[in-house]
Amino acid sequence: MKALTANRLSDGDVVFWSAGQWVERFADAHLFADDDPAGPEAEKAGKGQPTVVIDVYLIDLVESEGIWTPLSYRERIRALGPTNHLHHGKQAEGGAVIAALQQAHGASRSTGRVNLIKRTK
Repeated sequence: MKALTANRLSDGDVVFWSAGQWVERFADAHLFADDDPAGPEAEKAGKGQPTVVIDVYLIDLVESEGIWTPLSYRERIRALGPTNHLHHGKQAEGGAVIAALQQAHGASRSTGRVNLIKRTK
C-alpha cells in the first residue's frame, strides 16, 4: 500500500492526498494498492499544483496493529508532527491511528524519497 504526501507551501505543514484534495491528517489519507495506477496519477495531479504544495511523492506503508502506517521512520515522524513533546503537533490528537504510528516499526529510509535522489558516481 502507498499514500501520497507533500508539504503545503502556505505553512509548510505535511499534507496527504484524499479524494482529489490535500488533507492534514494521515488517518484521512487515501491509500493506494501497490499496483493501482491511480497512485501515480494522483502524484502527477499533486505535482501539477506548484503553488499549493511542494515535494509530492508516494510513500510505502506497512500494516501495524491492524492499521496502515508509513514504513519509514521519517514518514511516521512527518505524519505525527514535531517529536519534541507528545502534546505538540498532530500526535496530540490521539486516537488509534496516532497510537499505531507511534508503535510502528519499519525501514529507516523511504524508498519513495530514495527514488527521487539521482546519484551519480
